[in-house]
Amino acid sequence: MSTTIDEASAHALLTQRNRESAMPTPVAWNTVLETILAHRSVRGFLPKPLEAGTLELLVAAAQSASTSSNLQVWSVVAVEDPERKSRLADLAGRQQFIREAPVLLVWLADLARLDGIAADRQMQLEGAQYLEAFILGVVDAALAAQTALIAAESLGLGGVFVGAMRNLPEQVAAELALPPNVFAVFGMAIGWPDADKATGIKPRLPQEMVLHREQYDVDRKREAVERYNAIARDYMREQGMKEQDWTSQAIDRLKDTAALHGRDRMREALANLGFGLR
Repeated sequence: MSTTIDEASAHALLTQRNRESAMPTPVAWNTVLETILAHRSVRGFLPKPLEAGTLELLVAAAQSASTSSNLQVWSVVAVEDPERKSRLADLAGRQQFIREAPVLLVWLADLARLDGIAADRQMQLEGAQYLEAFILGVVDAALAAQTALIAAESLGLGGVFVGAMRNLPEQVAAELALPPNVFAVFGMAIGWPDADKATGIKPRLPQEMVLHREQYDVDRKREAVERYNAIARDYMREQGMKEQDWTSQAIDRLKDTAALHGRDRMREALANLGFGLR
């Protein structure tokens, strides 16, 4: 059971995560929960490599994540070469932190491995050409990557997901020499956080907006949305960012084709990469 000190720590992190003082005190607490709730995106890294064996440890953690039917339809490419990282940074919105991180992990939905195994047995995997198989790969990659990030944070490392790796899928695939039926779902910059570039814990939506009981509640809970808009603006002000409502930010991200930054042609790109998606 939790101690008084643990309860204080839990309350502090829960308050930072949702900025809702009404969150109940948890009945239990441990260092795993502390690591998860303390998560923050890190985009500032020290010029210091990962210690030997760390990459392999993170992959072992990733392989401990759940995987549908034990198919394990994911892979990861670790990129440490500065020139390759720079080229990938150019393909992913020219984000400087990709260049600065000691390693960029590119997480893949990988159906090529099973295709190859089947081909060795003079077989074809018809099921691999359906949308379901692609979804399996994306879900597996996401579960593995999130588990690896939690493991990294438990070691004092920091990281951030890079969704912009999907802006130019064919070019990323060419840079990484990906075979057909392999897709770069996202990148992840990993390294030692630079304390001079520290960010705060970004508050998430109130739980009443994401937690449904028994059935989905279609009530949009406008009061909670407006409350979160105020919380988001407070956070941006604290971080020296331009203040903006979360609702405006979310709508801007999906309001039109241009807002997708090239990802509107994802179906075409996936076809070019060998995915049938029937």
